[in-house]
Amino acid sequence: MKYLVVYSHPNKASFNNAIKETVIETIEKNGHEIKVRDLYENNFNPVLSASDFETFLSGGTPDDIKAEQEYIKWAEKIIFISPIWWASFPAILKGYIDKIFSYGFAYLYDENGPVPLLTDKEGIFISTMGAPNEFYKEAGFLDSFDKTQDIGILNFTGIKSGEHIFFGAVPTTTDEIRKGYLEEVTTALKKFWL
Repeated sequence: MKYLVVYSHPNKASFNNAIKETVIETIEKNGHEIKVRDLYENNFNPVLSASDFETFLSGGTPDDIKAEQEYIKWAEKIIFISPIWWASFPAILKGYIDKIFSYGFAYLYDENGPVPLLTDKEGIFISTMGAPNEFYKEAGFLDSFDKTQDIGILNFTGIKSGEHIFFGAVPTTTDEIRKGYLEEVTTALKKFWL
């Protein structure tokens, strides 16, 4: 299998980085191919510019967008790893979705509505949060994340979504619990794909 990790956290010492390393290790240990797009490390420009629109309207694709789309084409499985900041993922990941999952690449419209174009792929989000999961669940945020991320991005573009994995209270919980979270990542990967 071919796995693509789209990673969005600027701190190399973050728990998100530990998740990323666990994902890489698990996938490689099971003999699969993996590529990682570390958006901060790659200095990904998340701004969809006027010139990008002009290129799209003239039937082309800007070079930086085309390069990232090649990674999406290559992948059979896509794993997005990021924190939840202000009830969403980081702006750099939103910009990645805005630019890379473009019309004509990830979806089209016909007389019946939207047509997903990435139907040969599976994907999941792994999200870390500052507050406990119970807070987000009771406030309705987990349902909102499901609608905006799993349904609104993955399903809309045809990517079959697996279980969205949420890890709450990451900054304040114990190392033992964080270690358990990493074991959950390995278990989830094996359950869904390996």
